Amino acid sequence: MRTFLVPGLLWFSAIGCGLMAGLYYAFSTFIMTALGRIAPASGMAAMHAINVDILRSSFLPLFLATTMAAGLLAVVGALRWGEPGALAMVAGGTIYLLGMFGVTMFCNVPLNDALVAAGDGTGPVEIWARYLKEWTMWNHVRTLSSIAAFALYIAALVQR
Repeated sequence: MRTFLVPGLLWFSAIGCGLMAGLYYAFSTFIMTALGRIAPASGMAAMHAINVDILRSSFLPLFLATTMAAGLLAVVGALRWGEPGALAMVAGGTIYLLGMFGVTMFCNVPLNDALVAAGDGTGPVEIWARYLKEWTMWNHVRTLSSIAAFALYIAALVQR
């Protein structure tokens, strides 16, 4: 059983990171651009609806499970430092926890909360312009972090 635990976590984490990277990539490359091209009130209302619905979807369990698996892999890699793939596990977990989870909690979520406080399109247009710029910038970080962790978990699997 133990011989399958680490490879199973690596596969789960690689797939989870890949799915998260794809979602964030879509937001970074065209969703936020499209929302920015429509009227601010409509864009704000659409983003608010997305933020509500994403928490009710399968996104949240995947988000949380992948984050926990990344933390576990970072610890396992540190405890098995001399083994093949350990450095990739530690690096992948650290990058994912800081660049995806940390950025989400300390950057994107507060911006989402500020958008809610501004109202569904009734807040100042400046809030929407700032939101689009800052949220997208931090989303780029989440995208790149998820891609990097995905690649590192695949490298760890290959090295093992």
